[in-house]
Amino acid sequence: MSEHLFGGNDAPNQDSGDEVKKDFKGLLGSIRKFLSDLLEIRTNTDAVATKESIIADIPFKGHTSWILICSIFIASIGLNANSTAVVIGAMLISPLMGPILGMGLSLAINDIDTLRRSIKNFAVMVVLSVITAFLFFYLFPLRDESSELLARTKPDIRDVLIAFFGGLALVIARAKKGTIASVIFGVAIATALMPPLCTVGFGLAIGKPWYAAGAMYLFTINTIFIGLATFLVIKFLRFPMVRYANSQRRRFIARVASITGILVMIPAGFTFYQVFQESLFKKQAQEFLNETIEVYQFNTSGRYVDNLTKIEYVDDGTPIIELVCMGDELIPENIINTWRVQKNEYSRLKDAEFRILQGGKDDSQEKFNYVSELYEKNKAELLNKDEQIRLLEDEVANLTKNVGKQIPFKNISAEAKANYENVAGLGFSYQIQTDFNKLDTVPVFEVKWKEGLKKSQKEVEVKKMTTWLKLRLQDTTLVVKEVE
Repeated sequence: MSEHLFGGNDAPNQDSGDEVKKDFKGLLGSIRKFLSDLLEIRTNTDAVATKESIIADIPFKGHTSWILICSIFIASIGLNANSTAVVIGAMLISPLMGPILGMGLSLAINDIDTLRRSIKNFAVMVVLSVITAFLFFYLFPLRDESSELLARTKPDIRDVLIAFFGGLALVIARAKKGTIASVIFGVAIATALMPPLCTVGFGLAIGKPWYAAGAMYLFTINTIFIGLATFLVIKFLRFPMVRYANSQRRRFIARVASITGILVMIPAGFTFYQVFQESLFKKQAQEFLNETIEVYQFNTSGRYVDNLTKIEYVDDGTPIIELVCMGDELIPENIINTWRVQKNEYSRLKDAEFRILQGGKDDSQEKFNYVSELYEKNKAELLNKDEQIRLLEDEVANLTKNVGKQIPFKNISAEAKANYENVAGLGFSYQIQTDFNKLDTVPVFEVKWKEGLKKSQKEVEVKKMTTWLKLRLQDTTLVVKEVE
């Protein structure tokens, strides 16, 4: 009987388990189908039209050359004027993207002729861009180091990611039946090929080759990763390979294209690794600062100037973490040593040199040199804030002026009550006045007389009080008014 009971329960349990598995498989199948429909791009790709459009954008002659020259001038003027809108306009009309896509496409489909034409046109475009920008900045009288220019001299990992994902978006948009123009425009703005080349010309024109080197590094990053993204997308979409009648030639070209692709990927991988290491170093350095100097409490006049902190990553040398503290109070040596020990707890900061510049410890010449160097480094940011600084200086001047006019109102009112028996009340305020040539802040006393005092007597009393207050406060601008 017990067997019958247990045996009778096994079948329903097994059936319910099979149904759950079946439902689960059905759910997974539905999710897989949904994702496939959502992300699948091969079926809506027009390989022939995409290849033709990319190849058509490679040649650099006639109209394209003039468009490039105009875009260089526009970008140079925008960078010089520190105008983001003008720089964006130059990016939109620049034809530099064509040869880069051509190189990625030709490597992916083993088209050695297209690769040769792409490299030749790309080299001519780059040289012409740099020469044009150099001549503009060399001959143009205004050559300020704007923030738009200096932003192109120090690439980091974000520039690598922007170039790679921008390249992916661009090729996917070009491959779609009915190209998405807005994506192409957006990628032109995001990857920013033209501004770095203009900055190369600027650096050479003003005799600062390190600006040119940094900008060329950024341009190289953009070029390599846009080309790499193009190569990967074309391979993923399985564009047909170029066929050659001679099988031996076909194999040779395939090898050359593969080797070239690998050679391009090696610096791309190295660049990504290098900027990624720098990013990790700066991240740990900031964490270290958050746990040390930023929580340190000065007792009196000391102050940590965080915007002067220098975090410099050196790949084959000694990285630097430098802090600046101002004021008479010095951070004790034992605390600094404790921070050095804490620094060594971070894996990427062990070899970094840690130093603190404090008031009183270093001589005046060293301070002057440091401030001068800092000014040059942050000159663009300072230029952007000139107007703010001017307004702040005016405000400080006004405050300083008013501090010199501080009125000891409590004492004045007591003296007025003792000297003028008819005074019923006294008020004081600063009043802003202008003769439409300049503004001035005038101290104004408002006096209220006792009831019953004649008008003529009030006028005499006001004159006497005005003379007394001007002498008492040594201020000839003050005014005494009668209030009812």
